Amino acid sequence: MQVTISDAIRYIGVDDKDIDLFESQYVVPEGVSYNSYVILDEKIAVMDTVDARGMEGWEDKLLQTLNGKKPDYLIISHLEPDHAGSIGRMVELFPEVKLVASAKAIAMLPQFFEDGLDAQEKIAVKEGEELSLGTHTLVFYMAPMVHWPEVMVTYEKSEKVLFSADGFGKFGALSLTENEDWACEARRYYFNIVGKYGMPVQTLLKKAAGLDIETICPLHGPVLKENLGYYIGLYDTWSKYEPENKGVLVAYASIHGNTAKAAKKLADMLRAEGVEKVVVSDLAREDMAEVIEDAFRYDRMVLCAASYDGGVFPCMQDFLNHLQSKAYQKRTVGILENGSWAPCAARTMKTILSTMKDVTIVEPTVTIMSTMKESDYPAMEALVNAIK
Repeated sequence: MQVTISDAIRYIGVDDKDIDLFESQYVVPEGVSYNSYVILDEKIAVMDTVDARGMEGWEDKLLQTLNGKKPDYLIISHLEPDHAGSIGRMVELFPEVKLVASAKAIAMLPQFFEDGLDAQEKIAVKEGEELSLGTHTLVFYMAPMVHWPEVMVTYEKSEKVLFSADGFGKFGALSLTENEDWACEARRYYFNIVGKYGMPVQTLLKKAAGLDIETICPLHGPVLKENLGYYIGLYDTWSKYEPENKGVLVAYASIHGNTAKAAKKLADMLRAEGVEKVVVSDLAREDMAEVIEDAFRYDRMVLCAASYDGGVFPCMQDFLNHLQSKAYQKRTVGILENGSWAPCAARTMKTILSTMKDVTIVEPTVTIMSTMKESDYPAMEALVNAIK
């Protein structure tokens, strides 16, 4: 797929359509892109490399774009292997290229390269430091914990381009998702990968607010050129942990189907009461990353789970542990538990939820015994009224 930025700034990224799990945990049915860029000027800068999986295609694009010229600088925004995986090949091709990165990134290089790339000249840049390429000037801004400690972003002054590292990235190979809604897979990407680090993202957004940005070039997903306020606004909402939409996620963990029936009945009751949006998710079968996305997207959630081994059915515990690790907060939660002799799911769920900031658990907690019966409806209706 042809990606156009400008005459001087060229896209040399590659699509990975064959990957099954991104970071060995996130389902990516439409693949992912590894983005890299070249700035052609009196001096030439390559902006990051790509995962080793895409090295061959990236190398072809790099050499074609350079057309016999040699790059002066390799700008390293982030050392995660999906971006730094071809640095070794870069220095093989161009032994005189200078590596430009944060001091933390340069200190981390030996962790990824056995020789630490000792032969390469390295330039450790600081906050606000500039590097002139000729008519283009790069300005570097540190972005620690977005989402690794060594991350930096780069602003090109003449064309007003922000090279945003993993910020504003999304899942999906560019050639497969050209007309796809950006927010869906960008949201799933953000909350599952960057989501824990809302405060550092807020810090970066404040720095970006002082820049005149016309184009955002992330390390995954499409180059963003129009309506930048929309994308930045979503990042502001997400990183403040504010709900994006009003609605209720009903997430259930059912062993034999009885808890599932109760969850679906509860969802019907919520819809009957006019709740704006009700999403029902089976934690045993649906993509966990999708459900986490919805948990952050909506302002309310109801957890429905079977008791299991003195606790809660494992997929519910896994879900809550994921939310805990991603700093889930500022939400209202209802609970329905199921048990046949000693219901205990609610206790376990409340214990985990109690570790989360500004999570309000509404009453009543609904307990059903083995199967939902009409006698359970009043308590379920009371829960609906408490959370609707």
